[in-house]
This record gives sequence, structure tokens and C-alpha cells, in this order.
Amino acid sequence: MENNCIFCKIINNEIPSYTIFENDDVKAFLDISQTTPGHTLVIPKKHRDSLLSFDREDARNVFQYIPEIARAIKASNTDIKGINLLNNNGEVAYQSVFHAHIHLIPRYSEQDDFSIHFSENQSHYTPEKYEELAKSIKTQF
Repeated sequence: MENNCIFCKIINNEIPSYTIFENDDVKAFLDISQTTPGHTLVIPKKHRDSLLSFDREDARNVFQYIPEIARAIKASNTDIKGINLLNNNGEVAYQSVFHAHIHLIPRYSEQDDFSIHFSENQSHYTPEKYEELAKSIKTQF
């Protein structure tokens, strides 16, 4: 546990939360912002700053519950048409709490006040540039 970590305090019941699922490995609770109704955070009980600090065991312990939690959220309201799974790692990627967490954001319609935009940049890449980028990443394993 990190002393000043708000999520560690939630895990230790020092700060109340609206828990929807909990076991020895994870805690899932409603995000206080409720981007859309049912917006849930899934966090490891073991403090990790971000997904980038997970090992395989951490990943297994957290991600194995994501589909089950997502299905429960979707089943809770027949108006939910889909769910976004979102994880931010680092300040530039909009991470604001530095305890790893996964957002499950229910989607009701295209007008439900949440959006993600993926730019189309394919015209900036040649096959050689793709190969160079892929090779650069593959060599890190």
C-alpha cells in the first residue's frame, strides 16, 4: 500500500466506495465521476503505479475478471448497448491516479457524452516505415 494513494485507501476502507465486485486480487467500484451511468473502475489490490508495472501474474489476477464484471454491468441495464474498456498509463495518457486501474464505461448511444477519436494516419506510413516500427518494438521482448 502507498500511503497517499487514494485507491489504496479505498481498498483498505479508509475512503468509502460503491463496490460492485471484490476478492483477494481486485476491487471494482463505481467511478465517482460516472462518465456514463455504471462507469466502473477495476483496480488491483496490490499497488502498481500503472499497467506498465504489471508482471504476468498481476495481469492474470486483474484481467481475468474484466469480462465477468463487464457482463454484470451490461446486464444491469437493458439500455447499455456496449462498453468501452479504457486504461491510461502516464500523465500524457490522461492517468490522474497513479494506481493501475481499468475503466469500464457503459455506452448507451453515440450521444452519451463520451467519445474516443482515432486519427487516420495511414497515408504517413510506407511499408518500410511499418516494418521499421514493428522491428523497433519486437526487439524489446
